[in-house]
Amino acid sequence: MTSTIDPKAQAAQWWATDIIKMSPGVIQFHGYPIQDLIGQLSFTSMIWLMLKGDVPNPEQEALFNAALMAGVDHGPQAPSIAIARMAMSCGVGINNAMASAANVLGDVHGGAGEQCLEFFQRIQQAIESGLDLDSAIQNELQAFFASGKKYVPGFGHRFHPVDPRSRPLMQLLEKAEQAQATTGNYREIALGVEQHIAKLKSRPVPMNIDGATAAIYGALGFPAALCRGLFVLSRSVGILTHAWEQNQSNTRNKGPMPKGWLWSYTGTPERNLNTHEV
Repeated sequence: MTSTIDPKAQAAQWWATDIIKMSPGVIQFHGYPIQDLIGQLSFTSMIWLMLKGDVPNPEQEALFNAALMAGVDHGPQAPSIAIARMAMSCGVGINNAMASAANVLGDVHGGAGEQCLEFFQRIQQAIESGLDLDSAIQNELQAFFASGKKYVPGFGHRFHPVDPRSRPLMQLLEKAEQAQATTGNYREIALGVEQHIAKLKSRPVPMNIDGATAAIYGALGFPAALCRGLFVLSRSVGILTHAWEQNQSNTRNKGPMPKGWLWSYTGTPERNLNTHEV
């Protein structure tokens, strides 16, 4: 039996996408010709367009831009930055150094924003089901700590008593809310969780950048799973910068500890193979 399948049509569906249309002389993103976007759309707005399929309004762009900008770097103590510098000093290309760094942005380093937004979204869903804010937060925190977890993602910081990035971001979120550029109760949820944790812990546990950006991304309508990708985009700026700085240095920094420092050995004491009974 002769096949009626058109090979060209079948090939065209292989990578079917809503994102980009491209043919000789034509490049369009979600229907917008590239020549109309160049010089008119910021890089931040282009990220929004690619992910959401349309252009943000000015308030949304400003808030989104602030969240991305605030997380670009946190110094060589951060594993991703340290790895970028070590990889660069090993003689690899800058793309290899960046990839090595991005590959460690996982659940522990880089994943807190996603985890925090998932937490906020459960509270948001409870509010939408008719529960008041305080009860929704109390129920979620109770379930969280009852599961054996001790630290709510997005709150507390091992270096900063108060994260200097969180308050300015929350102020911008409030401004965007007043302009009706956001959805949900994410700012109230984030601040409410902060207050409830302080009562449970008998001391303040301030919101960190992961909590603030989680509230922002939630209010801007991004799904939680995208938070990690957005953090990778943000932190890649710092990764690139540190990799480039290391590339310009004449020193080598291949190890995670300064020269002359050694680790602690905790294994079996020295022994003699000749006295070992077989």
